[in-house]
Amino acid sequence: MTETDISGEPQQNWLTGQVLLAMPSLRDSRFSQSVIFICAHNEDGAMGLVLNRMLRRPRFGDLLQQLGVEPHPPQRNLPMGQGGPVEDHRGFVLHSADWMSEGSLDVDGAHVLSASMEVLQAVASGGGPRQARLLLGYAGWGAGQLEDEIWRNSWLTTGADEEIIFDTGYQSKWQRAMAKLKIDPGMLSGDAGHA
Repeated sequence: MTETDISGEPQQNWLTGQVLLAMPSLRDSRFSQSVIFICAHNEDGAMGLVLNRMLRRPRFGDLLQQLGVEPHPPQRNLPMGQGGPVEDHRGFVLHSADWMSEGSLDVDGAHVLSASMEVLQAVASGGGPRQARLLLGYAGWGAGQLEDEIWRNSWLTTGADEEIIFDTGYQSKWQRAMAKLKIDPGMLSGDAGHA
């Protein structure tokens, strides 16, 4: 489904660069109280990264060692999280736009998605992007699926906030994101308000 703007022109990448907040009524354990950054959204579907699911293992240094990335120990560490249930063995680095490589995806001018060893090498050597986090796996939606879930009142959307994207306060991220919207989750209804 392609959204249209006021002029009737199609809007491409409708939610790209936005954040989804799971409504309290969303009971799927994989997404309950999730905060998801949308990296791509168009008529073919959507892809995003869950921002508030911490990974205890592997540690960043251990992962780099498994991948053969030097130096050991790394000069910098990245916070790691579970990016979603799809391809949970695949790593993505969501980072600030001050660093890019040839294979990086500029999401919205302020945030970049990289999935190459080059970004890991840069970070391990003490360089790379100023702000970054490594996420294993992603959340994905087929064509029209995310729009349907929003219509069914499963998600709220909001603009990207650097603190919410990059901080490591995983346990309170969903509550803090709701508070920034001035929303008390206890006051939200699970019923969609459609006529």
